[in-house]
Amino acid sequence: MGKDVIDYDIRGAEMQFVELELDPGEAAIGEAGSLMFMDDGVVMDTVFGDGSAQQGGFFGKLLGAGKRLITGESLFTTVYTNQASGKRRVAFAAPYPGKILPMDLRALGGTLICQKDSFLCAARGVSLGIALQRRLSVGFFGGEGFIMQRLEGDGLAFVHAGGTVVRRELAPGQTLRVDTGCVVAYSPEVDFDIEYVGKIKTALFGGEGLFLACLRGPGQVWLQSLPFSRLASRVFAAAPQLGGRREEGSVLGGFAAGGLLGGLIGGDGGDD
Repeated sequence: MGKDVIDYDIRGAEMQFVELELDPGEAAIGEAGSLMFMDDGVVMDTVFGDGSAQQGGFFGKLLGAGKRLITGESLFTTVYTNQASGKRRVAFAAPYPGKILPMDLRALGGTLICQKDSFLCAARGVSLGIALQRRLSVGFFGGEGFIMQRLEGDGLAFVHAGGTVVRRELAPGQTLRVDTGCVVAYSPEVDFDIEYVGKIKTALFGGEGLFLACLRGPGQVWLQSLPFSRLASRVFAAAPQLGGRREEGSVLGGFAAGGLLGGLIGGDGGDD
């Protein structure tokens, strides 16, 4: 199964989705739960692993599925094949506000390293694997762990990032220090390490954590302004539940909190 050359159109601003145009016989692979719509004539097939050409035989498929399981993804991938006589479209939606990035793996040298939850969809023939960090420090303190996704092939892959995305081209020896959660993807020649912030006071009270990602060129780096972990923690902190704060500025919330506090002070439920 060779790679397919597909046309695409990215739509939307904050909540984007990508439409892939498939010629007869062409196919795309999508992450579980990312499908938005598909035209009549596009047939879904769930395969073990990622459905790439590199997975020959049962053991190849088992290895591909195992790699996906390690990165926290599903054991199965859905393949969308155009079995109609004309062009058909299939669309995949971003899971949260941000940008969808088209990555031409051929132009990137055939390989891209990205965060394990960032893959959205790709042309058939792109292989999804794992990239183990060389240094244990990255694994223990890297925030996103030491296992990342490796996308390989010479086709198009689509990666999702939170918030606004910036691409930096690093010269040989040039270093960029980044919050660990803000790293979306980088080319394989980039050296990725973890660096201690340096001062105890900064580490404890600066609010940026104990470690930063240290990216050293040459190579390309893609950064996101809103990591999903940061978005989730803010939502949880604002939620009126155990472990979270009440909604700010809510009059009803204030009355509810006041009533609960008064009940606790007065021994709520007693028959005095």
